[in-house]
Amino acid sequence: MNKMFRFPLWSYLNQPLFSSSYKAVLNPRRFWYIYQIYWLERCWTMDGKPEEHPRS
Repeated sequence: MNKMFRFPLWSYLNQPLFSSSYKAVLNPRRFWYIYQIYWLERCWTMDGKPEEHPRS
């Protein structure tokens, strides 16, 4: 497993359980799968400008 992608334990534990607008995911594997999709979608919607590095 890549160490860069660790299970988001804090996000998993802080899900709103009794919210009418959010359905809590109790299965950790399913939560991890949904979290990875959410993370990938966030990366795609970020501004497409590459980082500029100063030249020395």
